[in-house]
Amino acid sequence: MLNTYADLIGANAVVVIPAYNEERFIGSVVLKTRKIADVVIVVDDGSHDATAEIAEAAGAIVVRHDGNKGKGMALNTGFLKAKEYHPDVVITLDGDWQHMPEEMALVAAPILKGDADIVVGSRYLERTSDVPMQRVIGHWGFTSLTNLASGVSLTDSQSGYRAFSANALEALAFSSNSFSVESEMQFLAKDHELKVVEVPITIRYVDKPKRNLMSHGLVVLNGILRLVAQHRPLLFFALPGTFIVLAGLVLGALVVNNYWLYDNLAIGTALIVVILLLSGMFLLFTGIVLHSIRVVVMELKNSYKP
Repeated sequence: MLNTYADLIGANAVVVIPAYNEERFIGSVVLKTRKIADVVIVVDDGSHDATAEIAEAAGAIVVRHDGNKGKGMALNTGFLKAKEYHPDVVITLDGDWQHMPEEMALVAAPILKGDADIVVGSRYLERTSDVPMQRVIGHWGFTSLTNLASGVSLTDSQSGYRAFSANALEALAFSSNSFSVESEMQFLAKDHELKVVEVPITIRYVDKPKRNLMSHGLVVLNGILRLVAQHRPLLFFALPGTFIVLAGLVLGALVVNNYWLYDNLAIGTALIVVILLLSGMFLLFTGIVLHSIRVVVMELKNSYKP
């Protein structure tokens, strides 16, 4: 099995670490990672502390953003830099010490064996991590929604510990600027027919969350809903529109029935029927039009592939 340090050291592996205000742990993460992979790229996403300086001192190649652009843009920058080294595999992990660098070979193994384009390190495949219950509930909700909408099923859609093949590196470009970028990968994997597999990892929670879990969850949820609207317009617009039209038709039938029986037109209810029918038809046609445009765009992209 390709899950030892020697296997990974023998490959051309590049590690990308997006970091924002991670001066406490970034040095240790880089030092431990460089024992396994020669090229470690840290994308300093507009940190206000010494993240960049410490990462550089530890031996990382540091790419700086002038301001905080979000994890998705940091990964775009890191992947662009990684392509310069023509890697066999690119591995991403967080800079806050939650991920264990010594598990990199395990995460990279399916890529190096040619069995996958994207590998996701899952904290839920095996119960080796003590994940707080509020996180378990949030991860389950986001994973269920992402799996349903993207058509790619995972147990841990929010894991940042991942590996990518050279093929995936060419296909992936992220529009998400928040932590919903991990969910976006599932949509893009489906669009580009990339094979995705999971391997078990261990995750450590050494500090309290840096972000309020509720507000962070709302940001991720908003990002996932945006992805559904962008990648699955029929699901996001047309399906609700269909239900609204059906509700309007049922309510309209009741209005007509009431008029025939009692010779009395319920004007207020009739107005609601009109609003439901108009809004439902608008959503329905919006979904159909956006889906058609998306199909044409995807066909054009595929036609320009070498």
